[in-house]
Amino acid sequence: MVPEFDDGKAPGALRTIGEVTRALGVRQHVLRYWEEQFPMLRPLKRSGGRRYYRPEDIALIAQIDRLVHHEGFTLRGARQFLEAGGTKPVQAVLPLPAVPIYEDAVTRSEAQPLIAELSSIRDDLAQALADS
Repeated sequence: MVPEFDDGKAPGALRTIGEVTRALGVRQHVLRYWEEQFPMLRPLKRSGGRRYYRPEDIALIAQIDRLVHHEGFTLRGARQFLEAGGTKPVQAVLPLPAVPIYEDAVTRSEAQPLIAELSSIRDDLAQALADS
C-alpha cells in the first residue's frame, strides 16, 4: 500500500523524509527510530546522510504504521510479523497451568467443565489471531 503523492513526481520517484512524513503522518524521528528497529527498512542515504525512500520503503513504513498504531502490535511483534513474511502473527500458545488445590478449592472434577470452557476460549482466540 503506497500512498498517493500529489507533488508532480513519478510514482516510482525517490522521496525525502519530509515528503514521506507528510504523506503518512509519521514524524521524522519515528522513521529514524524505525530504521534502527526494522532491519528491512533501509532507505538510500546520500552524502550528508540525507535519506531517500523508494516506493517499497514507503509501503513498508505504511505497513509498520498500520501494525503498530492500528492493530496494536509492539515494535518487536511487528518486526517478527514482517520477518515471518507478514502472513500471521507470531504467537505462543501457553499450556494451562495446573489448578492449585487449596482447602476450600473445588475438586478437580468440579473444575473440569470450567477448564474445558477456558481451553475452548483460548483455542478460539488463537484461531482468531491466526486468521487475522
